[in-house]
Amino acid sequence: MSPLANREKQALLDVARRALRLAVERGESLEELPPGEILHRAGGAFVTLHRGKRLRGCVGQLPSNVALIEVVAHCARAAALEDSRFEPVTAAELLDLEIEISVLSPLFAIAPDEIEPGKHGLLVSRGWQRGVLLPQVAAEFHWGAERFLEETCAKAGLARDAWKHTDTRVEAFTAEVFSESDLKAPAQPQANPGYSSSV
Repeated sequence: MSPLANREKQALLDVARRALRLAVERGESLEELPPGEILHRAGGAFVTLHRGKRLRGCVGQLPSNVALIEVVAHCARAAALEDSRFEPVTAAELLDLEIEISVLSPLFAIAPDEIEPGKHGLLVSRGWQRGVLLPQVAAEFHWGAERFLEETCAKAGLARDAWKHTDTRVEAFTAEVFSESDLKAPAQPQANPGYSSSV
């Protein structure tokens, strides 16, 4: 997918914010989605919620035949309510949360010596086990390529050296990452938004 224009990024952030609010306040899914050819093309994305500097939820879906904007709406809801590492987000937290979206490129096979931490995200899979880590994770923790591979294997529930085995598949992707603060569009309180009621 070609780089997104700021208006498209803002549209995705707005959808994520609406889906988040609707999920937390009503337990409903967002179905009213804005038009836009780029946003309705198939794609994958992760939606990450931060409260201050702390992670508050993160759920994603790898590229498939589902429209990008639908993926973002679904993942925003899931990040708030279904990330098993955290308690569900409460209404009292909504204004303290910042949304970050990572729009994923298609997956491609990659050799270990081609991995560039901070540029590539990784998917490691073997059978039904698979683990995904976003590019920004390696950058945040200053991991080299081998450590990044090991941590992605661990995320998949595999041995840390599983990436060396021939039956383990290693794929990469890049991500276009942006947040509400990047676009200087912090969430505003909304009384009774009235939205209709949809990894």
